[in-house]
Amino acid sequence: MRTQVGIIGAGPAGLLLSHLLHLRGISSVVLEKRSRDYVERRVRAGVLEQGTVDTLVEAGVGERMLREGLPHHGIELRYGGAGHRIPFEKLVPGRAITVYGQQEVVKDLIAARLAAGGDVRFEVEDVAVHGLDPASGSGPYLTFGGERLDCDVIAGCDGFHGVSRPSIPEGVLSIFEREYPFAWLGILAKVAPSSEELIYTRTERGFALHSMRSPTVSRFYLQVPADAREEDWPDERIWAELKVRLESVPGFTLATGEIMEKGVTPMRAFVTEPMQYGRLYLAGDAAHIVPPTGAKGLNLAVADVRVLTEALAAYFADGSTALLDGYSEACLKRVWRAQHFSWWMTTLLHTFEDDDPYARRLQLSYLDYVTSSEAAATTLAENYVGLP
Repeated sequence: MRTQVGIIGAGPAGLLLSHLLHLRGISSVVLEKRSRDYVERRVRAGVLEQGTVDTLVEAGVGERMLREGLPHHGIELRYGGAGHRIPFEKLVPGRAITVYGQQEVVKDLIAARLAAGGDVRFEVEDVAVHGLDPASGSGPYLTFGGERLDCDVIAGCDGFHGVSRPSIPEGVLSIFEREYPFAWLGILAKVAPSSEELIYTRTERGFALHSMRSPTVSRFYLQVPADAREEDWPDERIWAELKVRLESVPGFTLATGEIMEKGVTPMRAFVTEPMQYGRLYLAGDAAHIVPPTGAKGLNLAVADVRVLTEALAAYFADGSTALLDGYSEACLKRVWRAQHFSWWMTTLLHTFEDDDPYARRLQLSYLDYVTSSEAAATTLAENYVGLP
């Protein structure tokens, strides 16, 4: 078989890339090792930046998102017994976030690709990358399940544990990473949200986040030890801890209900440089991971894909390689900005066991600054809703 772009991974990055290329008349094949049901049910991020929303609408896959998604024009920072709203409509006029689950984005993209006759293959085994060495003289190709797919370009959109990045020869990539000394316990609950906006809470017991997925489904996160296990956190303990951390302002009562899903997510940061080798281009979690505090993971993947689409369109139009050659440099500027913002939000709101009283006071002082200075609040707001 032959296609112009072989795409590994049917997550948001791979599916969106395939669809954007289709709109430019560029062929692609998407290979995914998981089943369609698995990728459509996999609960991940749910906060879409303004740029991500605009991209999905422009690509013709945003109709359900606009109908069912929940636009938000601010977030609340809660600490010290008080809540402080960061008003996006005042600080960054015309820009907001939309709460819409990653799995819903994936469903919309799969439906769009299949409706357009796209070639998306699920439960594909033993995907391997070949022919990457620019000096080899042969073009890149993929093998899987006894078949071969020749490509002009390969896009690695298969996440942190995928095969794309490890296919790059040793010594080519520089890795930058940080492990945080805690994790997030996330739950999805069948209960109406107790707040109209996201609540980020800093307490001496640890961080908590109140989010939502729909008018009847809520999403919550708790800071827990790095070695925490799901079985250590029965439902009763989760709700008790969420109440302690979130019911820290007068008049707020947390509604509880059936917990449908729960999971522990390690907190880590990871960046690989460059994000390309030969005619292999990495996008999304295959190239970078951010701690989820800043809600940047999915949005960075969409930003990567936008850059890669423009570069590939130029390449297939007239053979120009300038944009492809500059792909890593263009993406990494945003990646490192998002890394810094995610680190900043994480250190601002979480408790660290090795912090002394001085460090705790500094943290509270900076929270006071962010919630009392329009300049500081604007910095948070413009990064949260997404830079242009």
